[in-house]
Amino acid sequence: MHGITDAVTSAVGDYGLYAVFLLMLIDAVFPAASEVVMLYAGAVAAGAFPGQTVTLFGVEIESTAWAYVAMALAGVLGYTVGSVIGWAIGYFGGRPYLERHGRWLHVTPASLDRAEAWFARYGDAAVFFARVVPVVRSFISIPAGVAEMPLRRYTLLSFLGTIPWCFGLAAAGFALGSSWERVHESWRYADYAVGVLVVAVVIYLAFRLRQRRARRRIEAERAG
Repeated sequence: MHGITDAVTSAVGDYGLYAVFLLMLIDAVFPAASEVVMLYAGAVAAGAFPGQTVTLFGVEIESTAWAYVAMALAGVLGYTVGSVIGWAIGYFGGRPYLERHGRWLHVTPASLDRAEAWFARYGDAAVFFARVVPVVRSFISIPAGVAEMPLRRYTLLSFLGTIPWCFGLAAAGFALGSSWERVHESWRYADYAVGVLVVAVVIYLAFRLRQRRARRRIEAERAG
């Protein structure tokens, strides 16, 4: 894990926005340490590391506030593009292809079954809330394509769900500057807390939805 962290931070430090965009694009399909990417990006935006600046098309962004926005937005856009790529793999490849070759994408028949059940139960909420759940967020893109979720709605929900993740992590890195490593060490506990909270919200919403559907069914039977 230490080697991966060093590689990610070196890439972000050397290539800035472009590295953030590419790494988050990859993370949408494969787990690529998005927490480390965005935390370190925020710290770079704050000017915490000498010689590491935020540049766009060769022009340095001197304002730390705008550097933060640029880094966070690069993460959001990169992840959104990667999400669409993952959706396309699932949509055009289909379940038969993924059952044969999915191991290369870390997609198994069992995970496809779970994803299909997830979509059937939670619908659009599955994509939105999955984007703020650690690990799960990287495995929802391909199943969304297999489930043939409409691309426009899927892209919008992925984009909106990614905003709080990228801007929140970048803000934490920005606030702590060169001390970002302490946050990274303890972030796994925050991961679990966020995951439990989001799952609880999804279960609650699904329960309320099922209640409404049951009431409507009963009312329809009575009216009939």
